[in-house]
Amino acid sequence: MERLDRVRESGHEVTVEDTDELYGEKGRFRVLQFADGDVQGALDLNRPERIVLEYPRAIIHLIERNAPEFERAFIIGHGIGTIAGRFADRDIRTAEISPAIARWSRIYFGYDGPEVSVGDGRELLAQEPDGSLDVIVLDAFTEKGKPWHLFTREFWKLAERKLHGNGLLLLNVFGRGRRDSFVDAVWAGLSETFAYRRGFVLPPDRPYEPANRVLIASKRPIAAKLGQMAGFEESDPERGTVLEDEMFGYSSVGESEESI
Repeated sequence: MERLDRVRESGHEVTVEDTDELYGEKGRFRVLQFADGDVQGALDLNRPERIVLEYPRAIIHLIERNAPEFERAFIIGHGIGTIAGRFADRDIRTAEISPAIARWSRIYFGYDGPEVSVGDGRELLAQEPDGSLDVIVLDAFTEKGKPWHLFTREFWKLAERKLHGNGLLLLNVFGRGRRDSFVDAVWAGLSETFAYRRGFVLPPDRPYEPANRVLIASKRPIAAKLGQMAGFEESDPERGTVLEDEMFGYSSVGESEESI
């Protein structure tokens, strides 16, 4: 493995590295990853057009299946720019908390899509006009865990307000085992806010390993073809306890309908 770049921002270490093996597959890959080895994005250097990781393939399928003609989307968590790059011909707004990641997507991963706004995704989403978005994608994690203020009742209400009536909210999340308190809390919040939800899981190699989940919510029925979900299987989480801003000391000043 060859390291190309490294940065430490706000206590988080992120690297760009080239490797000849990824998840057991031989080849030439470039990866964006945290210090603990969690891969946030991967590029197949032999086939740059290929989408390597399963979850962006699943999210892209759900978007194309349910909103093929969408015009405006907001993405929280840029990574290497896979999803934004796929829809570069649309009006895509992307928020990325890390200046280095936003920069590296162009330098090392060939991203040439719309400009990326560096900053907190929730704060930037709050600046969008109400009812102006067709799609919101939430794909935001750090080496130290989850940005909790992106998974609370108040955030779901904010997302609902920014979407038009038939808009889509999609999430990439991780949880352990069949019951995970975080995933169940997210599902409860979505269930409280959106009439329709579907959950999908990528079965882990071993039981109780962290499982990758893709969740989608809307105010209209949601379609999916499991054969195009990159190995994800349908699996709705249980409803847990909805998270709230006050649990994490977060203030949503400036997000009320009257102030936007």
